[in-house]
Amino acid sequence: MKVLVTGANGFIGKNLITELERRENITVLPFDIDTEPSVLDEYCKDCDFVYNLAGVNRPEKVEEYMEGNFGFATTLVDALKKHQNTCPIMNSSSIQATLENPYGKSKKAGEDMLYAYGKEVGANIYIYRFPNVFGKWCRPNYNSAVATFCHNIANDLPIQVNDRSTLMRLVYIDDVMEELLQALDGHPHVNSDGYCYVPVVHEATLGEIVNLLYSFKESRRNLVVPDVTPNGFEKKLYSTYLSYLPTDKFAYPLVMHEDERGSFTEILKSVACGQVSINVSKPGITKGNHWHHTKNEKFIVVSGQGTIRFRKHGSDEIIEYKVSGEKLEVLDIPTGYTHSITNEGDTDMVTLMWCNECFNPGKPDTIYEKVDD
Repeated sequence: MKVLVTGANGFIGKNLITELERRENITVLPFDIDTEPSVLDEYCKDCDFVYNLAGVNRPEKVEEYMEGNFGFATTLVDALKKHQNTCPIMNSSSIQATLENPYGKSKKAGEDMLYAYGKEVGANIYIYRFPNVFGKWCRPNYNSAVATFCHNIANDLPIQVNDRSTLMRLVYIDDVMEELLQALDGHPHVNSDGYCYVPVVHEATLGEIVNLLYSFKESRRNLVVPDVTPNGFEKKLYSTYLSYLPTDKFAYPLVMHEDERGSFTEILKSVACGQVSINVSKPGITKGNHWHHTKNEKFIVVSGQGTIRFRKHGSDEIIEYKVSGEKLEVLDIPTGYTHSITNEGDTDMVTLMWCNECFNPGKPDTIYEKVDD
């Protein structure tokens, strides 16, 4: 199957081609503004499906809206007509097609022309009026507020927000890709007006978006990870934000609490899911000897060897578990059991620890009691 993608070097085009190339038996025919114009005629002769993503967003002259949007779509259709190719066409339009501005008018003219062409030759026409699309590889300081905010905040640059209460309707690039591939398979989502749409749409004000982005930046200091609810807006926005990090700032430091026994380092925290830490114990060192009312933990020794010992509060019975980085397993630390961990090797013992709540110095829920008392 040969798939023509116009606007191949754009934000949506790059993501789409990446997905198409992962499919077997698909040959991508990429076309962009710097492609030799005669190539379009060749592609239109052989293609089995067209994704028309080409368009003009910020021209130097107003008349270029019509030339770049309606004009190019007309050129595309003329080439298909020449070769009597009635393959399906997906067309990228905009919610602004309903507005009486130059951009909206050019998009609406392109829509009307394509619908008329489809009716004339019997071709399937899939027109998507996209709201704001966000995600990786979107160019900042162009036509996406989300991309600009992500880039500027990640690079310690100022941002300008004219009205924090402005409500944005947004679709995430991965959801767009899933929908466009469904269109390729002949199963697009179509509304009552005949327009195709991405079924997952998020709404957020500019103020909410900016607050989240600054919280992502702050998370490197306070270690609080975002809400990663499946298919949630915050998860998608965080993934987008990370794609704008400067290449020399992927890494960030952690605070290691060190003493003669070893070290303890918090890695990440979540209000809903607790915290993850790394505990390093020197040879012969025992840590712990305390129990919790509600707080519970999971220990995984990833390097070294030792013993974790338990004793239920009020009982004399001591329970022992041998642990080693050579056999990764999780040990639950139940509430009401005083517990300790001892490094019995001759190298540092490294333990990955999860706790069901973030440490609260005002309510530590940690009662000192030796296991062997």
